Amino acid sequence: MGDFNHPDICWRDNAAERKQSRKFLECVDDNILLQVIEEPMRRGAMLDLVLTNKEGLVGDVKLKGSLGCSDHEMVEFKILRAARRAHSKLTTLDFSRADFGLFRDLLGRIPWDKALEGRGAQDSWLIFKGHLLQAQERCIPTKRKSGKNTKRLRWMNKELLDKTSNTKRKPTEGGIKDR
Repeated sequence: MGDFNHPDICWRDNAAERKQSRKFLECVDDNILLQVIEEPMRRGAMLDLVLTNKEGLVGDVKLKGSLGCSDHEMVEFKILRAARRAHSKLTTLDFSRADFGLFRDLLGRIPWDKALEGRGAQDSWLIFKGHLLQAQERCIPTKRKSGKNTKRLRWMNKELLDKTSNTKRKPTEGGIKDR
């Protein structure tokens, strides 16, 4: 948690105007982090963030006013211990109940030529990704996974697990260092 000073980030749309803010959003996405503060603090911007890697781990987030003369808001939140002991709450997309007609229609309504005009590959990708995720949220419901297969994604076999655990260790001049 902390003051990240990216006032141009729109957390609802997962979009930003400045390059540095877009890189920060990419980092948050790449590390599968969730931003849990929902209301803006200063001049309509969310600068102080609470990031977590597990949904349900952080709760009861409240803004408590400023401390003394500071222009920062105090943020109070609880770390919910029960979330660590609870069974997996992994959700997955339920394609069997998806409305692909509406999905196709929503994406077809977007004037892509105008939306992407004059933009580079990264900006175009972020715009496309934002529209795709909005359409996905409206058209493809989610379901909770339950049972013994909730801890690991089905496509994540032993070979992939071994490869990903090996990439977490990075060679350096003085030996091997964890990232």
